Order: sequence, then C-alpha cells, then structure tokens
Amino acid sequence: MKLGLYILMFLSAVSSCSSSSPEGGSNGGTPLPTNPVTPTTPLTDIEAMDQVQKDAIKYFWEYAESNSKLGRERYHTDQPEFEANKVAVGGSGFGLMSLIVGIERGFIPREEAVNRMTTSMNFLAKADRFHGAWSHWIDGNTGKAITFGNKDDGGDIVETAFLCQGLIAVREYFKNGNANEKALSVKADELWKGVEWSWYTNGENAMYWHWSPTYNWEMKFKLEGYNECLIAYILGASSSTYPIPAAAYHEGWTRNGNITTSKTQYGIPLIFKYNTVSGNVGPLFWAQYSYLGLDPSQLSDKYANYWDLTQNQAKIVNKYCIDNPKKWKGYSEKCWGLTASYSRNPDGTIGYSAHDTDNDLGVITPTAALSSFPYTPKESMEFLHFLYDENKNTYIGIAGPYDAFSPHYNWVAPRYLGIDQGTIAPMIENYRTGLLWKLFMNAPEVKQGLTKLGFKSGKYGI
Repeated sequence: MKLGLYILMFLSAVSSCSSSSPEGGSNGGTPLPTNPVTPTTPLTDIEAMDQVQKDAIKYFWEYAESNSKLGRERYHTDQPEFEANKVAVGGSGFGLMSLIVGIERGFIPREEAVNRMTTSMNFLAKADRFHGAWSHWIDGNTGKAITFGNKDDGGDIVETAFLCQGLIAVREYFKNGNANEKALSVKADELWKGVEWSWYTNGENAMYWHWSPTYNWEMKFKLEGYNECLIAYILGASSSTYPIPAAAYHEGWTRNGNITTSKTQYGIPLIFKYNTVSGNVGPLFWAQYSYLGLDPSQLSDKYANYWDLTQNQAKIVNKYCIDNPKKWKGYSEKCWGLTASYSRNPDGTIGYSAHDTDNDLGVITPTAALSSFPYTPKESMEFLHFLYDENKNTYIGIAGPYDAFSPHYNWVAPRYLGIDQGTIAPMIENYRTGLLWKLFMNAPEVKQGLTKLGFKSGKYGI
C-alpha cells in the first residue's frame, strides 16, 4: 500500500536523523525540569500569534543555509553544524512563504529579504535538476543532489511542488515592485516554468514521485490520494509549459473516483480514504503542505468540499488527543497535535516518526496544532498559549517551538526540521489575513489549472 511521503521519511530518517547514529549528536532528548516553571505574563492572542510567527521565521532568516540562503533540512541546538549545508527543497518553498509573511508584518527588512531571495533563485537555477525537478535534498555548497534514500538520487516532483508553491507566491508578491523586486519575480517565474511536470507521468494518466538518471522509474511510487501530494497535481495541471492531462488527476490521484469514503472518526466524516493502513486520518501535515497556497475554503470538486476535508482532519486529531485512548500524561484540550516529526525512541533517544491516531507514541509536535490555525482557531490558540504562557522556558527555543516533546516521558527534542517549522508562519497568516492563499489562488495559471481539473471556488471566481 502506498502510504505517502512519511514512509520514505521513515526509511531515511532512521539512518540519517536518529541521534543514535555517531554523527547525530547526543543520544537523548532533553529532560524536562522536575520543578514547575513560574508562568510568564500571559500574552494576548495577537501578541501570541505575532511572537510565534516571528520566532518560526527566524529558522529561515537567522539559521538559513549559509551559501544558498535556503532552508536547512534540520538545525540541532546541541550541534549547530550538523548537516549545516543540507538544503531541504520542500522546506525551502515553505521558507520563501515564511519570509513573505516576515516582510508583510515588518519582522524582516524588505530590501534585504529581496537580496537573499535573489541569491536563492540564482542558486536554484544552477542546482542539479532532473527534467526540471529538483532533488529532495541539495548540497548548499555545490548545488549537487544529495541522495535521500535507496534509488532516490534524482528528481522529486513532490518536494519540487512544495518549492513551486513558494516560487509562485514570490512571483505574485513582488511582480509590481521596484526594479530588483520585479527581477526577482521574473527569476521565480522562470524556475517554476522550467519544471517538466508531464515527464513525471511516465506516459500514464498519473504522476510518479521520483525519476533518477541512474535508476529511471524503478521506484515506481505513484501519487495516489489521499496524502500530502495534491499540490503536485494542481501545479502539473496549471503548468503553461509542461502540463499534465486532467485524466492524470482523475485516474491517478482520485483512483478513478475511489478516493472517497463514508467512514467517520469521532462522528466526523473523513470524506477521503487516507493512505494509512487502517484508513483513519493521517498525520496533520496532510492538511497543511498542499494548503499553504491552495485555499481549501470554498474549494470543491466532484469528490469533496476541501474545507470540510481539511478541517475535519484537524478536528479529529484534536478530539483524539483529548480522548487520549492510550492515557498519555499531558494530553488535553490545550496540549494536542500529531504529525510527522522528531520522536522519542523506546530507549529515550531521538528518532523520527509520523505520528497520527494509528501511530500515537505519546509525542506532541507543535507544528501540527499551530499550522492548523485556519481549521481549528480556538483549539490552536489554546495550544499556542499553552506553549508561550505556561511552558516557554521548556518548549520554546531560538527559532520558536521545538520540533517535538512528550510530557508523559518528561522529554523534549531541542531541534528543528525545516519542513515542520516552515508551515507555522504561513498557515497562521492564512488564518489572520489569507495572504499566501490570495497570492497563490489569484495566479492566472493556477486558476486555469483548477478549472481544468473541475474545481470550483466562489471565493476566487473559479
């Protein structure tokens, strides 16, 4: 069964992320204080949202890869130079959108941000590409592809799609700016239009995740719903240079319409069959990665109302954590959120896992609830105040909330992953102003692509 990106991440993370390997830093997470920490002065809701956005943006501003200025795959506070030049392609797309939020809110200087993004665009133009697609990881020093896993040493069309969401947002945000901004907009446009989406159909009415000049199509990982990969089909259909046919979406992604289900969890309809073993909802990044730019509100096609789909997933995960069937210490209305992230291994070392209602290891991942703000504003706000008002000294570090923690095991991973940190500021901004949604959804070719696939949106006149 195809289980989505997190299966691949399992395989890679076990060998390259786990702290039990000699190069991974200290073996364990940081124990939590044994004595209660005096709560800080409570923030207002506005102050709390401002603060977490500002903090999360630091990952891509103060801790960016030094040469490319793109997002690092990871940052370990206990070993800052670990994999310092490993660029995350998908995380960098989220990082570009995070920087737009930073500019808009006055957290970072606009001119300097434009200069940095220009450096990033120039780097991406020279980096290894495989029929227009970038690899999952890139060496920030050389621009060469870094192998992600067995036979995965070439193009990754899903990570490329996450990056292209950011490129389109950059293009739209700066297209009417000054000379340098317009030049940046043009660079972003050229990069996005250079992706050969049609190549990644492998001649079928579907898309395939990987292509390698060494192994060709040997991985045979077809993009079938439902997981985090919807955006690849949206962008493939939207491409003005290398488009995919609408049939690829309907036959491949929706499995000829068999993507739908009548199943419920906690009395809430799932709407789609999730690519999990049980068919229950998957990790919350499935409701986030494709939707930093793609606005699910008022969006529908013949298969689903996408607001109901995404909001229902967030509500189910929230209710699951409150119900807490495994009786983990600390789960509550204000401490919830399951998604792929660093995790606690049974021996207490730091590993990686895709946490969801089927794979609940007692580990809470802050990005899960924080990046669900558009769907569950009240529940996400409770979690935000739990972090910043009650546990700032424990769960907040140099670039915002740490990647994962477990109250049950008195444990925290004082580390960051770019692809986790990168969804926080954009999704909170989409809740506050809809900024990234407006930029992406109003792009002319995106409207055309959505129309081509049969989507409708009263909000954007589609």
